[in-house]
Amino acid sequence: MERTSSIRRKAVARQSEGEVMIAGEQLRLRLHDGKLIKDRRYHLRTYPNCFVAEELIDWLVSHKEAPDRATAVCLMQHLMDHDILHHVCDKRPVLKDAKLLYRFRKDDGTFPFNREVKIFMRGQRLHEHLIGDKKSILQLREEHGVAYQRSFAGCQLIDWLLQNGEAESRCRGLELCRALQEHGIIQHVAKKHDFSDSGLLYQFCINFRRRRRLSELLKVIGDTMGWGFVVRGMAPCYVQAVDPGSPSAAAGVKVRQFVCQVNGQSVLHLDYRTVNTLVMTGPRTVVLEVLEPLE
Repeated sequence: MERTSSIRRKAVARQSEGEVMIAGEQLRLRLHDGKLIKDRRYHLRTYPNCFVAEELIDWLVSHKEAPDRATAVCLMQHLMDHDILHHVCDKRPVLKDAKLLYRFRKDDGTFPFNREVKIFMRGQRLHEHLIGDKKSILQLREEHGVAYQRSFAGCQLIDWLLQNGEAESRCRGLELCRALQEHGIIQHVAKKHDFSDSGLLYQFCINFRRRRRLSELLKVIGDTMGWGFVVRGMAPCYVQAVDPGSPSAAAGVKVRQFVCQVNGQSVLHLDYRTVNTLVMTGPRTVVLEVLEPLE
């Protein structure tokens, strides 16, 4: 049980990283569609596929992706910190709300395709194939009297991997599925078991198709009554309640979101009492990174 809990904590942390990648990629595609990303000239040199930071901040505020310019800068800095985008000359480690050129790393081939990213992208591809399959193994199934949407037996997923050329053997298929679980892409429906080639039920715990809002990295400015949200749970903790009309409600904090970071500090391994202490003893402006629950 202790090993399973440790795997779950690591999986949630990696899932959080994956959510940032998805949000960044969705934003990149939207900016391409909106023609904000294009070739630009500066000091007699052409920089392909880049954007002006000031124009991006304008766009984020006008499209209600951020309530104000300061929050928009904070959100883009979060993407920079995760190697999603960078200054075109790599001379500036921070994003400035100015006429400076930045670029998504996917647009210039500098995105770090490490093992974690490759497994995440493989999981995304498998999810898309399974969702689009007319005879998908993702079905409403029961385990111990509880029904689970879009679930599958471990042995069924390995069968599918073999039939579709995604694994050379059951052993390789099992290794892949365990890697997907360790990276927060699939999980046991009741979060009690490691992946096994058996009849136990599992689900994808990332909805790759859901539109992400950049405000899922939330900036909550407390008032005289506090911040207006309650967290509960043990490593990771989650939002149990949000007061209507509170700063948290205005910032977009929602019930059931998992709390991943508080003011840049990872809290995935902390219980709700410790997280409450971090919020109460920190600055009036609290920056939360949250993870949406799977619908």
